[in-house]
Amino acid sequence: MFDIIGKRFWFFLISAGVILIAIISLATFGLKAGIEFESGSMMILNFEQAVDQTELEHELANMGYANAIVQGTGEGYFSIRSHPLNDQERTVLKSALTVKFGSVTEEGFYYVDPVIARKTARIAAIAVAVAALGILLYVTWAFHRMPKPFRYGACAIIALIHDALIALGVFSILGAILDWEINLMFITGVLAVIGYSVNNTVVVFDRIRENLKIGVSPDFEVVVNNSLVETLGRSLNTSLTTLIVVLALLFFVGATIQNFAVVLLIGIIAGTFSSVCIAPPLLVVWEKGEWSRFLHPIKVFQRSA
Repeated sequence: MFDIIGKRFWFFLISAGVILIAIISLATFGLKAGIEFESGSMMILNFEQAVDQTELEHELANMGYANAIVQGTGEGYFSIRSHPLNDQERTVLKSALTVKFGSVTEEGFYYVDPVIARKTARIAAIAVAVAALGILLYVTWAFHRMPKPFRYGACAIIALIHDALIALGVFSILGAILDWEINLMFITGVLAVIGYSVNNTVVVFDRIRENLKIGVSPDFEVVVNNSLVETLGRSLNTSLTTLIVVLALLFFVGATIQNFAVVLLIGIIAGTFSSVCIAPPLLVVWEKGEWSRFLHPIKVFQRSA
């Protein structure tokens, strides 16, 4: 039988390394906020002739839009984000691009003022916080017949924070390299990841509860490890099938749901890892009072080796 729990501190070390990279990236690059979270205008343009993105950016800079953010969203399609534009500025901009690159069609135009942007950001933060609190209360209630039920909810939330930090860190890196922005689709993806991750974690916790009831072993570590092994196939199969669907969305639906699909992709991988290698092992650490061992990593890894 796989001794997953016996290697728990190695898993914690892997997670700590990934999260450290994510935190460094967030501190260094931050997150590029989309138009929903910052005031500005966004135009979706369709060029009939082939247009190079670098050339488009250069032309916009010559027109006084040096800070405009240009992203290709499909063959011939570009989104151009800039400061708030009035109707006259939109018309002048499209006319100038038509002269330079040929026929261009405006497929969409979005404008968000500062008040709406701040309100949207606040509502998004509240939504994530409420979801996390609701999950903590639900998991605690679901396991209220177990000894120390709050631990199950707390470990599930720690796993969620783990997944969210990884997703934020990856998007911070993508923002620095590819100018990817976070938008409402990103927030939707984060909420979906929260639900997916908790689902996997609760399945493992439920098996732990069943094995404790039937008395598989007096050793809590053995019970948790057996429960993990018994549910491992289910967790991996569910994640694999979900990944196939998400990859199909990413490759065939395209840029319109790009952020949503990529967040799901990251979240499924991180959530599968955390539901197996983070949340259940934390229950064992809590039960055995091993928190102090995190302060002595050399001894920890010597014992777990």
